[in-house]
Amino acid sequence: MTIQFKALPTEDVRALQRGAPDAYGRTPERQISDGDGVPCRHCLRNVAAGDAYLVLAYRPFPELQPYAETGPIFLHAEECERTAGGEMIPEMLESSDYIVRGYGKDDRIVYGSGGVIPTQAIAARAGALFERDDIAYVHVRSARNNCYQCRIERA
Repeated sequence: MTIQFKALPTEDVRALQRGAPDAYGRTPERQISDGDGVPCRHCLRNVAAGDAYLVLAYRPFPELQPYAETGPIFLHAEECERTAGGEMIPEMLESSDYIVRGYGKDDRIVYGSGGVIPTQAIAARAGALFERDDIAYVHVRSARNNCYQCRIERA
């Protein structure tokens, strides 16, 4: 099974970088990176020390429903290039493990699909989940804080 790691869409990111409201209707907060653990969900790289970044509430689902988790994410404050994606683990995934969880076509969690997976095994786990007909896409989330990292789709 071929997979593809997907970053946030550029048009959504550009709007946020220009001050559009986040998922809670608030203006994204601007911070300066210390270079440690500030993963941009658009280029899928860490924000370098001294560079500005945005902190905002993000809901990676098309509409409100009970399973539409909303949480904090980071983005470069200035324009960055969206990653082309692909099946390689994104540079920003530096932790030892992450939550990998499947969602159905209805954008709801598929029970029994989630688990804390070692980083090197994320692609294999996603591939195994995509062998199931009830999995439409997969999220990678922080194993410590449940923050959304990126989405994985069938290629």
